Amino acid sequence: MESKVRPSTTIKKKSVPSKSGTQITNSLPSLSLKTIFAMTFGFFGVNMAFSLQSSQMGRIFQTIGADPTKLGFFFILPPLAGMVVQPLVGKYSDLTWSNKFGRRMPYLMIGAPIAALVMVLLPNAGSFGFGYASIAALTFGAIAILFMDLSSNVCMQPFKMIIGDMVNEDQKDLAWSWQQSFSNLGGVIATIFPFLLTMLGVANVAKQGEVPLSVRLSFYIGAAILLATSIYTIIKVREYDPDSYAKYHHIDTSIHQEKPSLWTLVKKAPRSFWEVSFVQLFDWFAFQYLWTYATGAIAKNVWNTADTASAGYQAAGNWYGILTCVQSVAAVAWGFLVLSKTSPFKRKFWFRIGLFSGALGFIGVFFTHNQYLLILPFCLIGISYLTMQTEAFSIFTSSLDGKNEGAYMGLFNCGICLPQIIASLASFIIFPLINKSMPGMILVAGIVMLLGVFAVGVIKEDTPQTGFASKK
Repeated sequence: MESKVRPSTTIKKKSVPSKSGTQITNSLPSLSLKTIFAMTFGFFGVNMAFSLQSSQMGRIFQTIGADPTKLGFFFILPPLAGMVVQPLVGKYSDLTWSNKFGRRMPYLMIGAPIAALVMVLLPNAGSFGFGYASIAALTFGAIAILFMDLSSNVCMQPFKMIIGDMVNEDQKDLAWSWQQSFSNLGGVIATIFPFLLTMLGVANVAKQGEVPLSVRLSFYIGAAILLATSIYTIIKVREYDPDSYAKYHHIDTSIHQEKPSLWTLVKKAPRSFWEVSFVQLFDWFAFQYLWTYATGAIAKNVWNTADTASAGYQAAGNWYGILTCVQSVAAVAWGFLVLSKTSPFKRKFWFRIGLFSGALGFIGVFFTHNQYLLILPFCLIGISYLTMQTEAFSIFTSSLDGKNEGAYMGLFNCGICLPQIIASLASFIIFPLINKSMPGMILVAGIVMLLGVFAVGVIKEDTPQTGFASKK
C-alpha cells in the first residue's frame, strides 16, 4: 500500500490583534498542492452519485409512472436525509480520534460501499415486475433514493470537514474551489454517460415503466468510480492526530471530551451561520426546481412532448444530461481560472455575481426552445452553482475556531437541505397555479435566485480569520 500524503510541515504564521489586544498566532500548516489534491479529488466520485441523482431522478420517477404534480414528494426525501445525517456525522466524527484510521475517514469507509450498492439498485426500480405507476415500484424507488442520499451524505461530509480541519485561511479559497471543481468534473463524466452510451448503441428506450439500459449502466459505472476515488482518498490522506490538531487550532485537548448537543451548538452558532443560511434559502430553493423539472421543461420546450415513454422525452433526458455536463465544465473552468485566484476579501462580491448568473441562466432556460441554445444558460447556471458553494463555505468556515468543526459543518448543510424541502412543499401550490408548466417552474426558480442577489446584503461577517485564541 502506498504511503499516505502527509501535510506539509511549512508553517505560515500570522499575528493579529485579538479582542483583548493580545497577538494571536495562526499555526495551521501551509499544505502542499499534492496534499490539497488528495483531500479534494475524492469529491470527483462522490459528486458522480449526486449528479446522476439530480440529472436523472426526475426522469427515473416519471418513467416508472410518478404523477408530475406529485414529484415534490420524492424530491423531499434527499434533503430530508441530509438534514438528519450530516449533523450526526459531523458531531460524532468530531469525537472520533483514531491515530490509525483518522477522524473523518472511517465514515467514508462506511458510506462509500453502501452508496455504491444503492446506486446499482435505484435505476432498477421499474425492472422487478412491479408494473407501471404501481405503488410497489414508486415505493421501491423512494426507499432507494432515500438510502442513496443517506449514504452519499455520509461520503460527502468527510471531504468537507477535512478542509475545515486542515487548511489554513490563505489556502481555504483554493481548497474549496478545487473541491467544487473536481466535484463538477465528476458531474461532467456522470451526466454525459447516458448520451454517450446511447451513441454507442445502448438502448435509450424501454417498455413502459422500465428505465432505459443507458441510464442503468450509467449508474453502475458511477458506483464503481465512487468506490475507486473514495479508496484513493482513504489511502492518500492522513489526518492530524488529536494533539497536532489541538496545537494547530490553539485549543485545549480536553475539548475532545466535551460533547455539547447539536441544539447547544445551534444556539452558539457564529453570526455567519445564520447570515449565509438566509441567502441559501434562495439559491438552493431555485436549484431544487431545476433538478425536479428540467427534463420535463426541456422535453416540452424543445421536443414538445410530455409523454415519458416517447423517444422525444427520453432524448430530452439525455440532453439534460449533456447540459448538466456543460454546466459542470463551465463550473470547473470558472473555479480554476477565476475563483481560485480571487481575493478572500471579495467573497460577497463573487457571491452576488454567482447568484445573478444563476438567475439569468434559469430565466434563459424558460425562454429557450432550441436545444443547442440551451448551452449558454447552462454555462451561467454552472458558474452560479460553483460560486455559491465556494463563497458560502469560505465565509462560514472562516468564523469557526476549530472546536466542533464537523458538527457545525453538518448543521450548516441543513441550510442547504431546508430550502430544498421548502421548495418541494411549495411546489404543490405553485405548480397548479402556473397551469402545471414545468418550464414555468424554472422561471420561478430564476426569480427566486434573483431575490438571492439582494439577500447577500445581510452578510456582515466577511472578514477571513487569521488566528484563534484558546480559552483560558
